[in-house]
Amino acid sequence: MLFTEIAFTAYPAPDIAASRAFYEGILGLVPTMAHEGDGGGFWVEYELGAHTLAIGQAPGWAPSPDGPSCGLEAVDFDSTIALLQSADVPFRMGPLETPVCRMAIISDPAGNSLIIHKRKPGHH
Repeated sequence: MLFTEIAFTAYPAPDIAASRAFYEGILGLVPTMAHEGDGGGFWVEYELGAHTLAIGQAPGWAPSPDGPSCGLEAVDFDSTIALLQSADVPFRMGPLETPVCRMAIISDPAGNSLIIHKRKPGHH
């Protein structure tokens, strides 16, 4: 098998209003596509550079704090962390510093883990 890229990263989001309020209202992401499916499902995409982060709902797709996670590279780590703290977003870990980055793990409204990340200069 050969692949050319990661097409998207997606999180299950059973409550569309709460998830959109978080991803759009708190994180400031702008939806590039939103689709409501038959039976009450939905799918929303947010483009971040060359990548797409999506939230959606489908039968059997359940949120989990222990599942895969996505790391969002912050422009200004300190102000991003301060904004998340002031919005009472739950932190699962950190913020902390490693030799190559600063990071924190937060929970979205469904309980999925999302990493807020900032590389140190000279690290890719």
